[in-house]
Amino acid sequence: MADHIFTGSGVAIVTPMNNDGSVNYEEYGRLIDFQIENGTDAIITCGTTGESATMSGEEHCKVIEYTVKKVDKRVPVIAGAGSNDTAFAAELSAEAEKLGADAILSVTPYYNKTSQSGLIRHYNYIADKVNTPIILYNVPSRTGCNIKPETYAELAKHPNIKATKEANGDTCALVRTMALCGDNLDVYSGEDAQAYTITAMGGLGVISVFANVCPKESHDLIRKALDGDFKGSFEIQKKYIALMDALFSDVNPIPVKAALNLMGFNCGPCRLPLAPMSESGLEALKNNLASYGLIK
Repeated sequence: MADHIFTGSGVAIVTPMNNDGSVNYEEYGRLIDFQIENGTDAIITCGTTGESATMSGEEHCKVIEYTVKKVDKRVPVIAGAGSNDTAFAAELSAEAEKLGADAILSVTPYYNKTSQSGLIRHYNYIADKVNTPIILYNVPSRTGCNIKPETYAELAKHPNIKATKEANGDTCALVRTMALCGDNLDVYSGEDAQAYTITAMGGLGVISVFANVCPKESHDLIRKALDGDFKGSFEIQKKYIALMDALFSDVNPIPVKAALNLMGFNCGPCRLPLAPMSESGLEALKNNLASYGLIK
């Protein structure tokens, strides 16, 4: 495949909220600038980390529109536009395309789930409705639905299905996927703890939660692996693995929002049903951030 959506570290960016639950666009713009100034290679908006599951369709589109305008072509913008309702996912994807997103991130159907043949029909239906490239998002720990290597091979035949964000934790299955799909499907790690591993296997980078707090370090980790400096990349992975783990010590994005607030950003609370961290959990997170010099 000649064209790639991006290579490197893409941030699965949080959506800052005001205390009343509305989107804090001023702080969101500050976060976007912070990311780009520190080497982030793509902005992924309205994903799990961005709390898209609690957004209305209108609000979802407003956040995508703001992101596209604020980024202003400095890096690619990838818009989360998945749903367990195929028709709505297609509608949202088409709207993201109109708003100027460079690519679409489309999670597998959740709750109602589907079969492998259902996945093929679901994604082909969406891909037929847009011209913008699609990144599949495989995260069975959240959705209860896993894309198998043979299904990837079938989906990769569609000209608009370009890549996957792989977060099933199964590198053996990923090897089979890469063998079956070859150059027809790009791969991004969907788990920070596997960013080095998947890039060293031939992936193009990571869609990262960790990058919210350490954009330069996430970029450097991937850049070294892409340049063949596997030892240097792995050293960064090892150095920051404890922080990566801490950012998943509670349900994402609860810890990463708390971390950003501690670092001086005004990201506010998460929307219900996500609750604040416990006192002990927050204290452990503070100690972790301090050990990396991110807070005093």
